[in-house]
Amino acid sequence: MPKFMFRCAKVAARTYARPTVGLRAAGAAAVVVLSLALAACGGNASGNGDSGKKVVLTTFTVLADVARNVAGDKLTVESITKAGAEIHGYEPTPGDIRKASKADLILDNGLNLEAWFAQFVEGLDVPHAVVSDGVQVMSISEDSYQGKPNPHAWMSPVNVQIYVDNMVKAFAELDPENAGAFRANGNAYKARLQAVQDEMKASLAVVPESQRALVTCEGAFSYLARDAGLREVYIWAVNAEQQATPQQITRAIEYVKANQVPAVFCESTVSDAPMQQVVGASGAKFGGTLYVDSLSEADGPVPTYLDLIRHDAGLITKALTGTTAGTPAGASAGASTGAKP
Repeated sequence: MPKFMFRCAKVAARTYARPTVGLRAAGAAAVVVLSLALAACGGNASGNGDSGKKVVLTTFTVLADVARNVAGDKLTVESITKAGAEIHGYEPTPGDIRKASKADLILDNGLNLEAWFAQFVEGLDVPHAVVSDGVQVMSISEDSYQGKPNPHAWMSPVNVQIYVDNMVKAFAELDPENAGAFRANGNAYKARLQAVQDEMKASLAVVPESQRALVTCEGAFSYLARDAGLREVYIWAVNAEQQATPQQITRAIEYVKANQVPAVFCESTVSDAPMQQVVGASGAKFGGTLYVDSLSEADGPVPTYLDLIRHDAGLITKALTGTTAGTPAGASAGASTGAKP
């Protein structure tokens, strides 16, 4: 057997034997992992074909939008997950892996967000950058995830400025001829990020101290709550296959009642059914659907990251100050799309 083929065979066998993380079906996982090994051996990093632009692949839509602002028209940026996808338990497909094998650079958030993506990076000969490097990490304080990093660092526009710096560096190494353009794009986008940060803080500053509690389904708002001076309360810490236990729901109900929280929220990528139980038992209004793990489609409410922050800050402010009647039960995107409960 030629040396190259022998090396590929060893990679395939080693990867196939490695335990999978975050995949629900062992059979599907085996297909995906084996496809990864084969892609690593037979794939190419030819970029975007006829366009001549190098391809940057991100793990989810928020990173893709930020990366496009930095890349401008110099690179092609794509996302593995689509708009509306739940990032934590995403199940990669062989098609995803083939796409990854042909990328010129892979970006992921890190902080244990994309456990399913680790095998992409490990089995592929493609440059890789973790965009959260350098962020001041907040830890999860409850449940079985206690002490682990909260991965939702992008919910602070200040943190995303660090993401931008990491992207500028990675893009300059990938395409040195356009390093100046990446720096200029990055600086311009960081100015917009700071403006949105200032808008968010000003918007939420009007919420009275007694009402400054952000109650959500997932504990995904630690960084936003820190920036805006809100108390964060949630039903579960991190989206998982098993969540919203009776004890978690009871805890949320008791907090909302004891603190007279006027409104509660849930995220777009999960069902709001558990939070509607809190609404029914506590008398709080359902304040609406927040966006965290995914952007919307282009014609939706949050087609860009900057729109996401503005949308969430505005919705939280209106609901907590009583300037909106809230959203009827079952009206969130998670409930309407059949997202997992």
